[in-house]
Amino acid sequence: MPILENATEKKEKDPPSQDEIVLPKLPVPPLQQTLHMYLQCMKHLVPEEQYKKTKVIVEKFGAPGGQGEFLQQKLLEKREKTSNWVLNYWLEDMYLNNRLALPVNSSPAIIFARQQFQDANDQLRFAANLISGVLDYKALLDTHAIPVDFARGQLSGHPLCMKQYYGLFSSYRLPGHTKDTLVAQKSNIMPEPEHIIVACNNQFFVLDVVINFRRLSEGDLFTQLQKIVKMSVNEEERLPPIGLLTSDGRTEWADARTVLVEDSTNRDSLDMIERSLCLVCLDSPSGEELNETNMALQLLHGGGYNKNGANRWYDKPMQFVVGRDGVCGTVCEHSPFEGIVLVQCIEHLLKHMKEGAKKLVRADSVSELPAPRRLRWKCSPEIQGHLASASEKLQRMVNNLDFIVYKFENYGKEFIKKQKMSPDAYIQVALQLAFYRLYGKLVSTYESASIRRFEEGRVDNIRSATPEALAFAKGVVDKTSSLQDSEKMQLLKDAITAQTNYTILAITGMAIDNHLLGLREMAREHFTELPDIFTDETYLTSNRFILSTSQVPTTMDMFCCYGPVIANGYGACYNPQPEHILFCISSFKDCKETSSSKFAKAVGESLLDMKELCHKCNVTQTKSSPAQRAAPSASQQDHKQSSWTVIPINPLSRRLAGDDGNGSSELLENARPEKAGLCVGKKCPFALNLDFYRHLSRCYLQFPKKQLLYSPEKAKKRLCGPQDYTFTRLLSVKKWKFIHKNLQFV
Repeated sequence: MPILENATEKKEKDPPSQDEIVLPKLPVPPLQQTLHMYLQCMKHLVPEEQYKKTKVIVEKFGAPGGQGEFLQQKLLEKREKTSNWVLNYWLEDMYLNNRLALPVNSSPAIIFARQQFQDANDQLRFAANLISGVLDYKALLDTHAIPVDFARGQLSGHPLCMKQYYGLFSSYRLPGHTKDTLVAQKSNIMPEPEHIIVACNNQFFVLDVVINFRRLSEGDLFTQLQKIVKMSVNEEERLPPIGLLTSDGRTEWADARTVLVEDSTNRDSLDMIERSLCLVCLDSPSGEELNETNMALQLLHGGGYNKNGANRWYDKPMQFVVGRDGVCGTVCEHSPFEGIVLVQCIEHLLKHMKEGAKKLVRADSVSELPAPRRLRWKCSPEIQGHLASASEKLQRMVNNLDFIVYKFENYGKEFIKKQKMSPDAYIQVALQLAFYRLYGKLVSTYESASIRRFEEGRVDNIRSATPEALAFAKGVVDKTSSLQDSEKMQLLKDAITAQTNYTILAITGMAIDNHLLGLREMAREHFTELPDIFTDETYLTSNRFILSTSQVPTTMDMFCCYGPVIANGYGACYNPQPEHILFCISSFKDCKETSSSKFAKAVGESLLDMKELCHKCNVTQTKSSPAQRAAPSASQQDHKQSSWTVIPINPLSRRLAGDDGNGSSELLENARPEKAGLCVGKKCPFALNLDFYRHLSRCYLQFPKKQLLYSPEKAKKRLCGPQDYTFTRLLSVKKWKFIHKNLQFV
């Protein structure tokens, strides 16, 4: 998952509807830019001899008239014909081709604050309230009434694609023998689903939420849930725990499903589950100490086959868990949507439930409500064998997961912001420092970056293991380092700047991972053999993400977690709050190289070291003389009052701007400012056209009005025209310096 862009911004005027917004298509980055960045990303992560070999392979691939140029042209043609050229490639590579079991390996969980249920009825009231919230939210989706999301953080203010929201309650992941299928339930033939599935004591029940064209009230839902609980404990009608099959590997589950559908009873039951809105899992008490770590484990895998592991159906995107012991949350099948979409939905539901919790829900009249229906299964000896195998593998997974919820309480994102640093970039650098502490090296790292500012955009990868992060880690950890604190601080700033710059590239569609994936998959379509660049050991290493990270911030009392993506890797999901940072660290016990508790400890030590470094350098800065602070230098005055200066913000911008790579840049007269980065100063000698204005407005005109000297309308008149204009600054130089971090000219 995540940099995840979140939160719907409130506008003073009526916000645009989803149907009114037309988003641009995802760009195809320039081939040479991607190849150059690929080498830069991997040079410090592989042995020198291996890198030299890779460099030759990459240069051959990108040579004029070579395979790279041919594949690049095919991607450009595909972009013209499709709404998103990488979407299907990415979906298959990330999810549908993966043969691993969904729990832990793929499906993340969101854990709510523990509920204090006094009795079983409290549990059912909570579930009824939750279902009512789901129905309200589904009604908003059906009428396209969900407000449009706008990007926050880097390059804020841009409207985001809303398509993922429509996969929350209307999709299903169908297992396949070699590749799964993501099925959308909407059809002109089939009616909209009007039921959910309730799992209780490993049995599955159909709960109709609309009866006789009337939506059930919370009281009705509570009544029906009471009936389901009573039916589930009837030993005479208890059926095998079929849900276990969905926890198996995808090929094994596809094999078992093929056998199941041979019987019409099983086909009908599968159809009811696959067409349902969602699942509600009424869990039994786990018997474990209810700390945050154990609560998260209950959501990730249910505790195994003998607890709540069979009380799930992992193919369904939305499973709401309501435990008798107060452990509640959501398990999601990840392929239809990203984490921030899930968080937005869950926060809406929790707010609905908070309002509804004030009233006491009682059972309504039951005379006109038909009883919920138990789903029936006919299990052959072959299915019994599949169940036994799935049970054993799930238990091995439960025993093998090394997981910890670590709450760093020394400080949170407010302290980081006071240092004028991006909290996400700061935490990513801390994760790199922590890894270097333990292993003396950096490895390929994945941080999800939302590309929802483009049509049907999902995510690309921010490669956080930058050369700058490595230099900082060495400067802090290596005992042979003789760097002064000021030098270490500069290395920290460089690492954060590098992380921020790559983030901007990723969210604007200019990162390397999706592009290389598209080139590789296009090669599969046109060549009999893959080009050497995609079979080279460096490329394979680049896609083994030993550190898989995601920022999933929340505004309510909940957090997200997931497992590692490879056998010797870590999963690191984090939730920065004002005064603390919550980390969910996962690894596997059978890997002797990894330890979640040791990594969590290293993260804490790294964050403390970085805070201490900030304090030391801030104290040093405040000790400068008042005269030094009061009197700006001649160069500073010239910067404020004279010509424009180009501030490059990424490697491509630096080349276009004439940057020598050491942080210096030439004046505007000798650069190409329209593609170089933000310019600071008084006058702009080039014309600003409408396309530029639109990009500018997306980047910063969404800031609060009090920060603007001109309204967007007036600014438009000043910025756009057929002739050259003197550019009167919208913001002070200080504000411009702040905004340049979030602005990129295209």
